[in-house]
Amino acid sequence: GEALVLNGVSFGWHVWFSKFYNKETVAWLHSDWKANIVRAAIGVEPDGAYLQDPNLAMTCLYNVIDAAIANDQYVIVDWHAHYIHTDEAKVFFTQVATKYKDVPNVIYEIFNEPWGDMPWADVKAYSVEVIKTIRAIDAKNIILVGSPHWDQDVDVAANDPVTGYDNLMYTLHFYAATHKQELRNKGNYALSKGLPVFVSECAGMEASGDGPVNTTEWDAWLKWMSDRKISWAAWSVSSKSETCSMIVADDQPGNKPAPMSNWTDGDLKEWGKTVRVELRK
Repeated sequence: GEALVLNGVSFGWHVWFSKFYNKETVAWLHSDWKANIVRAAIGVEPDGAYLQDPNLAMTCLYNVIDAAIANDQYVIVDWHAHYIHTDEAKVFFTQVATKYKDVPNVIYEIFNEPWGDMPWADVKAYSVEVIKTIRAIDAKNIILVGSPHWDQDVDVAANDPVTGYDNLMYTLHFYAATHKQELRNKGNYALSKGLPVFVSECAGMEASGDGPVNTTEWDAWLKWMSDRKISWAAWSVSSKSETCSMIVADDQPGNKPAPMSNWTDGDLKEWGKTVRVELRK
């Protein structure tokens, strides 16, 4: 019954960074980074992702869930989609909920970031269908509901939330160099309406995932979340040539493969070091 604040990291899209979806990486994030939550970003739409290769997706997901359980961490099962795929999502969450329904570590994130101008009415109708499916199997684990406009319009969701179900929270995503006080204001409004908020993805650079980290705004967001006891997961455990990838890039000709765990300072990019320091405080 105690309030619990979760701080950790999100993996990058499984379809491109499956090598990190293993027990060694999860264990290292637990023991060295002190992350008490990890997020498995199970890509849905790109080539080779869930819609085309569900077997790879489920293998990656189960690797991370089982490792998180072994380390007594929480784990977000992230349906990492931008568009609505109701039938496929129901199949996916039925499978996961059936396997892990008695495991309190598991958190279901049913819609990563609804695309652009997708109306809340559509997102809400989809969410109700998927929530109903999960709750038929798992009565109480937390379900994270996506907010409109790439998880920014929590104020819109707060004015017309899903009703009839317990243990629902709503996701707010920010990239601090792009999203500043105006998005925190939306968060404040949602909280004032009693909407439970969870920051399941965040980072310090621009929304593109690139450009410099805005440390002033990142610190402002950290204080905002800490003051309100809001849980967060930082983006992302991946090895791409962009600011938000925490591990040294290995996607260019001549790059050495990035190690899966036991990272030294030389294996981490600046953003990775920043998040690790924050989690170890």
